[in-house]
Amino acid sequence: MAADAPLLRVEDLRTEFLTQRGTLRAVDGVSFTVNRGETLCIVGESGSGKSVTALSIMRLLPDRTGRIAGGRILLEGVGDLATLPEPAMQEVRGNAVSMIFQEPMSCLNPVFTVGRQIAEAVARHQPVSAAQAWDRAVEMLRLVALPSPERRARSYPHQLSGGMRQRVMIAMALACRPKVMLADEPTTALDVTVQAQILDLMNRLKREAGTALVLITHNMGVVAEMAQRVAVMYAGVVVEDAPVDDIFAAPLHPYTSGLLGSIPRADRRRGRRERLVAIPGSVPDMRELGSCGCRFADRCLAVHAPCRRWEPPLAAPPGSPEMHRVRCWLHLPVPTGAEATLA
Repeated sequence: MAADAPLLRVEDLRTEFLTQRGTLRAVDGVSFTVNRGETLCIVGESGSGKSVTALSIMRLLPDRTGRIAGGRILLEGVGDLATLPEPAMQEVRGNAVSMIFQEPMSCLNPVFTVGRQIAEAVARHQPVSAAQAWDRAVEMLRLVALPSPERRARSYPHQLSGGMRQRVMIAMALACRPKVMLADEPTTALDVTVQAQILDLMNRLKREAGTALVLITHNMGVVAEMAQRVAVMYAGVVVEDAPVDDIFAAPLHPYTSGLLGSIPRADRRRGRRERLVAIPGSVPDMRELGSCGCRFADRCLAVHAPCRRWEPPLAAPPGSPEMHRVRCWLHLPVPTGAEATLA
């Protein structure tokens, strides 16, 4: 890659699952980039393809039912993760790219101490002795502000609180100083106070280590706190990609506007809450999507004729900065001759 190239570049990623009802394409042509030290937040409803995108990058899809059907996942200094042989991917996973999962208890081994699990990750990828790996594990637990790290390193996962377990997951993810860290809803199961602590911790560690962060969430408050850029996903595709300030100040896609409209806000002047605006309907079944039209058309209040006939590309509207892209015919030129066809 060139010196100014993004640290991670995902190009036209397509991920499929085999089901009893046929092939389900959970991710359908997703593209985005992440620069060194940048936080990209991927947002959207459940079922939009956010987690599958992260699992595809990590190559952690189910062996028999899931596969990357196309596209490239280019990591600086490594190459295309989508085609990397599994032995080589094992060297990358947990080392150059790591992941924090939503539920630590499903990822931490209950029969080993948390210190041993971190130390094993270090020893797997770094040329250190067992004693040095253990010292690094304790050091990482101290870095994530876990009280009494020497003692907690000898604790089992069930002996820790939810917030402590999530800190252990962050420590494990950062132990080998990865280039890119993926975090899938890392604060969903935590109370508000602990959530704020974890987000502050991730921000601090990201700055200190220079790690790029891809944060998956449906919480727009977390997006405002953490992101430099935002990719909004719906039904397996990115429908809007822009700097975080643009997303909140001037969203272009009706779906993005709907997500922002569902955020609770207090009307300070009147001392009462605004009424929440819900997006009608639900995310479509990916097995039943047609080949034509915008995927959001059935739920969109601004739908018009071209939306039913052609699926819009993800592009910058005419006269807009290249860094703000949207997949919507309200802002993009309708295909040549479309007006006559629809008349």
